[in-house]
Amino acid sequence: MKRLIGLLLVLAGVLYPFAVYAGLEHFAPWQFALLLGSLWLARALTGERRPGSLAMALVALGFCLLLALLDSPALLRWYPVLISAFMLCLFGASLMRGMPIVERLARLSEPDLPEVAVRYTRQVTGVWCAFFLGNGLIAASLTLWAPLHWWALYTGLISYGLMGLLFAGEWTVRRRVRGGA
Repeated sequence: MKRLIGLLLVLAGVLYPFAVYAGLEHFAPWQFALLLGSLWLARALTGERRPGSLAMALVALGFCLLLALLDSPALLRWYPVLISAFMLCLFGASLMRGMPIVERLARLSEPDLPEVAVRYTRQVTGVWCAFFLGNGLIAASLTLWAPLHWWALYTGLISYGLMGLLFAGEWTVRRRVRGGA
């Protein structure tokens, strides 16, 4: 059930900008809040134990509650900014205390990382922090000053393309550093 809820949240996040763009003519903001809030409530109640999961669910639920109460179409556009801000906080906090997120992910496939790899994963976590900061600032700027179709294009397509390029670039660099390419 946890996986299904997680998958639905990812799907909702990816489709969200397009749903807002196409759905504002047919649905009220409180209806978006109800659907999104239901998914986040289910996530909170499933007891997900990853770092920051409960905190993110509570922040998202707070956003959905505010959206439902204000019923504001303009507020709908802040959700991608909220997600980027939370990801920045999650990745940034992992740099300040504990194991960086990218190192945790790397240790899933290679539990005994050499020191050079540990330093590399710390740098990659920093790069992701910069990405989430830039992505959030662009999404906020588009929310404040751009037409809805620009916002939907960036938050629903371009930002995911940039994320994919970052993944591919890091993968290429990692293969070269490790001598695999």
